[in-house]
Amino acid sequence: MANDAIVAIATAPGRGAIGVVRVSGPHLAPFLLALVNKVVIARHATRADFRNADGGLIDQGLVLYFPAPHSYTGEDVIELQGHGGPVVMQLLVARCVELGARLAEPGEFTKRAFLNDKLDLAQAESVADLIDATTAEAARCALRSLQGDFSRQIDAMVSDLVGLRILVEATLDFPEEELDVLDNSNTQGKLAAVREQLARVIETSRRGSLLRDGIHVVLAGQPNVGKSSLMNRLAGSARAIVTDIPGTTRDAIRETIAIQGIPLHLIDTAGLREPQDEVETIGISRTWEAISEADLVLWVSDMTRPETHDIDPTLAGRLSLGVRYLHVLNKCDLMPPSSGGGQADHVSKVHISALTGVGIEQLRNSVLDIMGWSGGSETTFMARARHMQALKSAQNHLDAALLCVGRLELFAEELTLAQRALSSITGEFTADDLLGEIFSRFCIGK
Repeated sequence: MANDAIVAIATAPGRGAIGVVRVSGPHLAPFLLALVNKVVIARHATRADFRNADGGLIDQGLVLYFPAPHSYTGEDVIELQGHGGPVVMQLLVARCVELGARLAEPGEFTKRAFLNDKLDLAQAESVADLIDATTAEAARCALRSLQGDFSRQIDAMVSDLVGLRILVEATLDFPEEELDVLDNSNTQGKLAAVREQLARVIETSRRGSLLRDGIHVVLAGQPNVGKSSLMNRLAGSARAIVTDIPGTTRDAIRETIAIQGIPLHLIDTAGLREPQDEVETIGISRTWEAISEADLVLWVSDMTRPETHDIDPTLAGRLSLGVRYLHVLNKCDLMPPSSGGGQADHVSKVHISALTGVGIEQLRNSVLDIMGWSGGSETTFMARARHMQALKSAQNHLDAALLCVGRLELFAEELTLAQRALSSITGEFTADDLLGEIFSRFCIGK
């Protein structure tokens, strides 16, 4: 446990009906008595007057006291629930500082919960993910991780690896026994089972990363092909200006929508052509900047204008490097029925009408298909970039272990490295600087 007390406003900035000030630290009973001048029953909401050093009234409200270790942080915790005015909240914080607390750093309450074994690191991160969730699906996914579903999967694989390492280490330590321990224990079968489980976790975690971070989708194409109309159709509102004048869109326009619970960060960009003036030059430059950061590019073309169908050569070069794309042929409502308007030729080409809405549902489904979303989040884990890196690292070490089963020292080393990579997810092996980076991204008071 830490040896100092911390304090922060736990409710969102601004005015509200109720505001909460949270304090955590060791031995806070005298602190609480000085603040409210009465004995408070643990884990009971008690009406109290919050007083300054002279006994003057700061505010009135409810106080909750959670003695260690039965609290969120594992330390003594006080929650003061008063009126939600910024001035009142700041006066309460100032009084707590007078009594010996210091202002909490971002995420410090949750960091203390982790350090005091109330949460593992994956659960602690899911607290922030739950707060930051932008869709209902993302919130449900984060809640499952907070409840420990993700951690239990990781712990099960770590346990299996420990069992394998025990067999290998025993064989290395007692070679004179000439016991076929590894053969008799079906080592390769157990290794295969861990690898299969890890592959399943990687797949569900990858889907979770889509829920957490969303998909950055750039609408690109020549001028006047209907990019802004498509943006408005997907957003469900007139978000972008639409005219018949080529080059109307000069700057990137951003909008976030949700498809099956997946956040889509849409970016409508300036049409790609030889710029007509300095403003358009800047707009096209920003188009390329957006494309370079995109997860998916929708190349929009006009079905009535064949010259717009070919993908820009510069963009084609980038697509050849692995950037995902979807060719969207717009204005199918202006084509005869025999042209196949509204049908998807394959996953990378969709016919639509941004004006009438034909093909839009197919477009939504194709976007998710390309990004690997198979639907349903009941078993999905909220995953961060560091989780995916750790999972892929463990997978690489297990792949290497499979190739050196007969060389026990190397086999044992690869198993150890795989276990360490997995354990870094829940925080068993985590550097202090990484902890600082993780918790610095939390809001203050959480």
